[in-house]
Parts: sequence; C-alpha cells; structure tokens
Amino acid sequence: MILTVTLNTALDITYRVGSLRPHASHRVSEVIERPGGKGVNVARVLAALGHEVAVTGFTGGATGRVVRERLAAVPGVVDALVPISGATRRTIAVVDERTGDTTQLNEPGPLVTPTEWSSFQEAYADLLPSASAVALCGSLPPGVPVGAYAGLVRTARAAGVPVLLDTSGEALRRGVAARPDMIKPNTDELAELTGSHEPLRATQDARRRGARAVVATLGAEGLLAVTPEGRWRAVPPTPVRGNPTGAGDAVVAGLLSALTEHLPWPTRLTRATALAAATVTAPVAGEFDRGVYEESLGRVTVSGEVSAA
Repeated sequence: MILTVTLNTALDITYRVGSLRPHASHRVSEVIERPGGKGVNVARVLAALGHEVAVTGFTGGATGRVVRERLAAVPGVVDALVPISGATRRTIAVVDERTGDTTQLNEPGPLVTPTEWSSFQEAYADLLPSASAVALCGSLPPGVPVGAYAGLVRTARAAGVPVLLDTSGEALRRGVAARPDMIKPNTDELAELTGSHEPLRATQDARRRGARAVVATLGAEGLLAVTPEGRWRAVPPTPVRGNPTGAGDAVVAGLLSALTEHLPWPTRLTRATALAAATVTAPVAGEFDRGVYEESLGRVTVSGEVSAA
C-alpha cells in the first residue's frame, strides 16, 4: 500500500466558461466536483495505475463530508482521513474554454487544534507499518506547526518507509533538513529554497541540503533529476495544451509507483513525464488521459549519466 498525506484536503470545484473576462458575468457550461488537495490527486492517479493507496490528512464540516463521500466512490482508494472540527476548504478552478487557460482560487483551510494535530500524528504512525512508500503533499493548514513535514519525514524514516516530500516555502526548507528520500519542487520552489534560478545548480544545492534525490519539474520542458545513482533530464515529446493543475501531482504518482515497482530512474522519469502530459489534457486534477499517457511513454526522451560507483 502507498500512503499519501494531504494535511490541507479540499473539495476541488472546476467551472468551465466560454471565455473568462474580468468585471463580467459568465455562464458556466459545466461544474465538476472532486475530492482534492495534492495528496488526494496523487492517490487517484496511483489507483488508476492499479496501486492500492490510502489517503490520510484532515477533513471536517459539510465540505469534508462531501469529500469523503466522493472519495468512497474512487476504486482502490482507502479513506484514512482524520476528522477535525473545522470545515475542509474548497478550491475553485475556472477554465477558459477559448484559450484553455485556468484561473485558480485556493481557500486557506481550517484551523487545526493541537489535540487534532496530535491525533493525526498517532494515526500516521499507525498507518506506516502497512505502507510501501509515503507522499507528504501540499500546504499546511492554519494551526499545524511549520516544521510538521520534518517530523513526518523523520517518523517515516524511522519506520523504514521511503518518503517523498512535495511542498514549498518554510515547510519545504525544514522538511529537506529531515533528509527525505525524494523531493519534487518546481522551479519557483527551488529558487525560493536555494536562491538560485539556474535549475541544475538549484537542484544540486537542494540535494546538498538533505534530500537523497531531487526531481525538479520544469513545466513544458519536463523533469530534471539529481540522485545518488546519477543525473537525468526527461523531456516530453511535444508541448501539451490544457489544464496544468495537477500535473505535478501526476509526477509524484509516477515517481512513487515506479519506486515501489523497483524500476530504474530513467523509467521512473519516463512514466512521470508521460503522466504529467496526460494530466494536462484531462478535465480535472487527479485524472489523466490514458491514451495520451500510453502514447507519450514511447516518446519521452531521457538523457543523462550514471554516477560512478
């Protein structure tokens, strides 16, 4: 079982409009609601790939009940969410059908009490013995300590479970120092962490700060990985238009699934890159176009070098 952690779960709501214009009223052509938050999106992709996956994090209020109802309908996903008194947040994505651009509005999330945080840590520790890998994903809701991910990384490492960290800002800075097996920052998150805007230099610096492996997402330019086994660059076949929301989560799913299958790094990066492309063409985060995915697998270019023994 792969475990995904989403401390700031959400109900993702996607509106599609013909053309998004400021200061104007719009007719919405379609509304889609899905359980969301980065780790939930990762879990849905993993389940679609055939992996057993459990989702934990916080959920509460009327929105939280909807999230759990929708999550129960996803085959292969086990609900291990921890209830809290606050209401789960919503995220709103507005898709402009004319341009394909997406405007995202993210609520901050509920206040988590110290008692609720303590209950989650106990639940997390209880889940780890059954986990083959764990993904720690997304932002921290109010009330959760900024060093929360660092503590969760250390707990996973003590249990002998590989852990991937996908967050940003101070939570990433502190989490990296706890020595996760892998981090997956984008270029902005890398620059904030290291102070460098040059991807290779920043990726190498992030690894020196504690991460065993760093896989940086470079948008349409693909992935850059610096690992103990070597350094690689994965490039998608062609630029893909669509909704990029959730593409990074698909990368996490690809990396984790390939990790648990003991696949080599070039194959991991090929899968992750193909999944990201297939997610961009899907209507909502947490889903991917299987046809695009299978076609892209044979067209991703991976180049690099293996480290000397």
